[in-house]
Parts: sequence; structure tokens; C-alpha cells
Amino acid sequence: MQRLTITIDDDLLAEVDGFMAQRGYANRSETFRDLLRSGLEKADLGTGGHRHCIATLSYVYDHAARELPKRLTREFHEHNDLAQATLHVHIDHDSCLEVTVLRGRGDEVKAFAEHVVAERGVRHGHVVMMPVEKATSPGHRHAHPRRK
Repeated sequence: MQRLTITIDDDLLAEVDGFMAQRGYANRSETFRDLLRSGLEKADLGTGGHRHCIATLSYVYDHAARELPKRLTREFHEHNDLAQATLHVHIDHDSCLEVTVLRGRGDEVKAFAEHVVAERGVRHGHVVMMPVEKATSPGHRHAHPRRK
């Protein structure tokens, strides 16, 4: 780890301390690390290009929009290497929410997510991308503690 020294004005520090207290951080270092990670993700650094990532794609759509469910299903089947799992929620008579976990190269994940959000009938969409190391083979490589 590297140690950094930064200078910020009192008002900004008060905002950071408020954020820290609201979220329950133990110290400023952890707070700043998470804020930096978040800022880098938003700046699209660390998940673009050939670097691997995992992402959540959330979108609300009109299930009655012409052929939209069929188009979305076809797109997800054509990109089955990226789409890991999808949660489908009926919001009301006309609207559905889907949350899909995507995994792959950052540029491919981003392009696919943007394509889904741009489909006619998709009302709202948002993708959150997080960098990960590429696994050498599919599957789990670590143990989880047993829950009681």
C-alpha cells in the first residue's frame, strides 16, 4: 500500500465525514478508497477495453411493447457468454423490471448493456460495472463459510 497526503478544504472534509458517518465507515482511509473506486468506475476507468468485469444491468420495460420480450430474449441468447442470470419482477400491469448479471470483457459488457437499454420500449436502464480478475476456468475456486 502507498500512503498519500492530500489537502482539502474544511467544507469538503465535513461532507466526507458526514458520508463516513452515514455509511458507517471506521476511518477516513476506507472512506476515501471507496470514493476513489466509485469515481474511477464512473469515469469508466478499470472496466473498459479488454479488462474483465462483472456488471449488473437493471432496466424497466413495457412488456406489451411490440415484440420487445422476444427481441430481448433473442439478444440474451445470442450473448449467453455474457449473461449469467436474470431476475424478472412484474411491477404493474404494463411494466417489468429485469436485473441481469453480466460477466466478460468490459467493452463487450458495456456494448451489450447499452444495446439493451436502447431498445424501443425500455423506459429506464442502468449498468454498474466492476473490474474482476478473469478466472482461468469457470466455477468456484474458494470456500464459503457454512451459514447456520
